[in-house]
Amino acid sequence: MEKYMGFLSNLTSSDIGIDLGTANILIWVRGEDVVVDEPSIVAIETKTRRVLAVGSKAKEMVGRTPGEIVTIRPLREGVIADFEVTEDMLRVLLKKVIKNRFLVRPRVVVGVPSGITEVEKRAVRLSAERVNAREVYLVTEPMASAIGVGIDVHAPIGSMIIDIGGGTSEIAVIALSGIVNGATSIRIGGDKFDDAIIQHLKKNYNLLVGERTAEQIKKEIGSACPLDEEMETQIKGRDLVAAIPRTITISSAEIREAISEPLNAITDAVMLSLERTPPEVAADILDRGIILTGGGALLRGLDRRLREETSLPVHVAEDPLTCVVRGTGKILDNISEYRKVLF
Repeated sequence: MEKYMGFLSNLTSSDIGIDLGTANILIWVRGEDVVVDEPSIVAIETKTRRVLAVGSKAKEMVGRTPGEIVTIRPLREGVIADFEVTEDMLRVLLKKVIKNRFLVRPRVVVGVPSGITEVEKRAVRLSAERVNAREVYLVTEPMASAIGVGIDVHAPIGSMIIDIGGGTSEIAVIALSGIVNGATSIRIGGDKFDDAIIQHLKKNYNLLVGERTAEQIKKEIGSACPLDEEMETQIKGRDLVAAIPRTITISSAEIREAISEPLNAITDAVMLSLERTPPEVAADILDRGIILTGGGALLRGLDRRLREETSLPVHVAEDPLTCVVRGTGKILDNISEYRKVLF
């Protein structure tokens, strides 16, 4: 009987955690862990508005589409920029997840930026409800990240989380199920690094490259502080003067200079957050250090740079890309315990 009840429980289980990120959307399902990790990109037919591809397949089309097809990133700076396309993207991805597995409509927890407005909250909630969610809860990304890395957010001990995503950077000190003195949320993240690289190449080399190429450069040779051995890579793009394809070689030092402005903005936001931190909590951070999460945490040398700027221990979380969505999963595993942290 117990085995039968357990099987029935799994069959009817309907808990889904979503990290609705600017760059990537991740989905957690009870009993299956993280089952979706796809770029937040949708390819649609312009005349009919029919969805042709979502996620990785749509990303492969970026910069290569004919006139009748357009690729859209429906989330910008951490929030929904295109309501209808976001719904379409969620519907396609959740259809893969749900299939015929659930007998009841799913409960959903969505990670959102801490600086989200009431209008933006409503847009996220409506998008989830319209894809057949039974109950929708929102949790701030830094809180979800803290839970995802295993921090006891209920404890009377301060922990600092820096979550750097594609569209936003969230800096929060968490204690007693809340955010001390409010989170610092700036709409600067990995996308700004990519934009800075594009502008640098345009200004200094008259070379035009796309978002995918800029992201690839950032991943290959991007860094936040000088490297022991600087690297180089070849870049292919279109010459803005001759209007023909051209290849150049660029160094990691030059890319570091190109992304210095958004990097400085993140560092300044961290310092501002530390200035507002009460002394007792600051002592906790000195003991426990700062934890980096999100895709931006993977930028070479970012932990070292923040360590030098703050004189505090800085640690990159294990698998920083999935911290938010794993946090939503832990919340769903014991939603009554985490009720205080939810909207």
